[in-house]
Amino acid sequence: MDDRERARGRIGASAAAALLAARLRSLFGVLAPSLEAERARWFVWLPVLFGAGVVGYFHLGDEPSLVLALAVPAIAAAAKAVWRRGLAAEVVTGAALAACLGFAFAKARTEWVRAPVLERTISSADVRGYVTLVEPKVPRGQRITLSVTSISGLEPDELPRSVRIRTMRALPGLAPGDAVRLRARLSPPSEPALPGDYDFARAAWFARLGGVGFALKALEIDRAAGPPPWRLKAFAAIERLRQGIGARIVAVLPGETGAIANSLITGERGGISEETTDAFRDSGLLHILSISGLHMVIMAGAVFVALRMLAALFPAIALNYPTKKWAAGAALLAAFGYLLISGSSVATVRSFIMIAIMFLAVLVDRPAIAMRNVALAAMLILAVTPEAVLDVGFQMSFAAVVSLVAVYEVVRERDRGPEHRGALRRVAFFLGGIVFSTVIASVAVAPFAAYHFHRSQQFALIANLIAIPICNLVVMPAGLLTLLLMPLGLEALPLTVMAWGIDIIVWAADWVAGLPGAVLHIPAMPARAFGLMVAGGLWLALWQTRWRLLGAGAVAAGLALAPTLERPDVIVGLGGSLVAVRGPDGRLGSMSARGGTFELKRWLEHDGDAREARDVAGARVFRCDGSGCAAMVKGALVAIARHPSALADDCAKARVLVAPFPAPEGCKGPAAVVDYPALRRGGAHALYFDDTGAIRIDTVSAHRGERPWSARPFYAQRDKGEGGRPRSQ
Repeated sequence: MDDRERARGRIGASAAAALLAARLRSLFGVLAPSLEAERARWFVWLPVLFGAGVVGYFHLGDEPSLVLALAVPAIAAAAKAVWRRGLAAEVVTGAALAACLGFAFAKARTEWVRAPVLERTISSADVRGYVTLVEPKVPRGQRITLSVTSISGLEPDELPRSVRIRTMRALPGLAPGDAVRLRARLSPPSEPALPGDYDFARAAWFARLGGVGFALKALEIDRAAGPPPWRLKAFAAIERLRQGIGARIVAVLPGETGAIANSLITGERGGISEETTDAFRDSGLLHILSISGLHMVIMAGAVFVALRMLAALFPAIALNYPTKKWAAGAALLAAFGYLLISGSSVATVRSFIMIAIMFLAVLVDRPAIAMRNVALAAMLILAVTPEAVLDVGFQMSFAAVVSLVAVYEVVRERDRGPEHRGALRRVAFFLGGIVFSTVIASVAVAPFAAYHFHRSQQFALIANLIAIPICNLVVMPAGLLTLLLMPLGLEALPLTVMAWGIDIIVWAADWVAGLPGAVLHIPAMPARAFGLMVAGGLWLALWQTRWRLLGAGAVAAGLALAPTLERPDVIVGLGGSLVAVRGPDGRLGSMSARGGTFELKRWLEHDGDAREARDVAGARVFRCDGSGCAAMVKGALVAIARHPSALADDCAKARVLVAPFPAPEGCKGPAAVVDYPALRRGGAHALYFDDTGAIRIDTVSAHRGERPWSARPFYAQRDKGEGGRPRSQ
């Protein structure tokens, strides 16, 4: 290229940049009046922009350096300092700085929690450590989380910070803080079952969970170990208190009713059977079993209302002292106590932060229910734990709260107030509020349930209309009274009342879950469709002027794109022992599961297929003999070799070859080869056939990228992400 061509290229690039800038200025000129009118709402977009930066970090293909991550917000801050004049500068530089800070905080958090993770499966290891969590499992055994002190075969710098181990036999009296030893099989945290699926290893990274496994022998108390660290001592004291409360609850209420009561008070769900959990999930009532905003609001709200009513009985106090603030302070302390007793799970901590900000607003004479308070809670959570933006619990809880507060703001502007209502109208307004809020929250969380769980509970509204009033007015107030009376040994009566309410809720869950068509299974949707629905919903909820209605267009576009995700024609599980192909009817059929039931279940959920894994495994789409299996997919032969003796025939005839051992270099016939080395490099494979016969391969490793939580053993890192070997034919 000569100098004149380079000059023309520079001129063309400059002209294109100038044209783009002109169009952006024109667009901003149209939006400027609306933005100026909404200036008071700019703050509520801060956590959204911060969260967008966090999402951008997690969607990178390669891990950025810490220097780069910290430089990005510095550059944005410099740009903000230089470009200060005009509304455009204020909006653009402010939004860029918030997003860049989210990016930097996410990277800093990744480095802060960095801890060793197992790189390989250890078939038998002597494990020693201190118990940090004990979870009973139905029908037998326990799941314990250990703060590790030693694992045989690992050097001190290779030791995970903590591991989670399932035992098939419960050790009576085991409590947090106990030193134990056991022999266990340990593995690294599991990777996604197919490209784009939930990444447990990423969640484990931020929980500093370096391995999972199961005990080979009964665990024992380690008498030779010293006392636990002081931090664990304090945590163990709280956990022992939780266990004691739970033991007294189930002593009064044995069986599943007691297990549910224990779940609602202490957050321990291990005693609830899988059948009951499924009924609550299919009826749309699973949120009741998990301590979240609903429970925190009822508990703390009951304290707040009770204290205000008590103070009102004494006019001399009510008229001369700030009893509302006193009640808010007491309710804040009650919420903190409930946080500790309920296990301090991530969802409960989020709920406490939200309720704490609302009570603090009362203490400083600010409106308790305000979008700014919700935004502040979200900002605090994301600043401390940026990874929460990917957590479905965070997304669904804030979706429900944001939608409810947005509707509350609209209703508050038009409502004449309770002083204009009679007693009957107040009762009707209260009951109608429960119905209306249930509808709003259900609509708000529906896209998240569809995207993450691939299902929709069709009659969740009916179940919630029955269960929520019972939970609000009977179950949780009785639970609060149980905690108050337990030190006096008088918990039996409130627990009996609580049991009545729980039995009604369980009946509602079973009845609704058993209705025909109660659950609609939904195929996975593209991330862009989900993103459009979320962005549109936020636009609708966070703005206040008429231009908020533009968000409905984004939601509609997301709904239109939702069914467009391409579904794989062949899926190969990690190790190659489980393979599924799409049959002529468009549904997946698989070989015998052979230990891959979980993978197959995840594939079916991703496909929107309601069948059970046991009904798909062994489906008649494969022809098998002693050396392997074969299936036809869109006219192409897919061969699964089980023995090297089958390779000669498969290499000559198959379009796709799957082998749980290395395929020979001379195997040139197949268009794609997915063998053991490819699976070790890339994890599970998804293959897509187009109308021309070309084959596209996607792998878990390619989808995850080179991130700290996606590291594989050294021998499997070479050519990572390439997976199978597609060949043009």
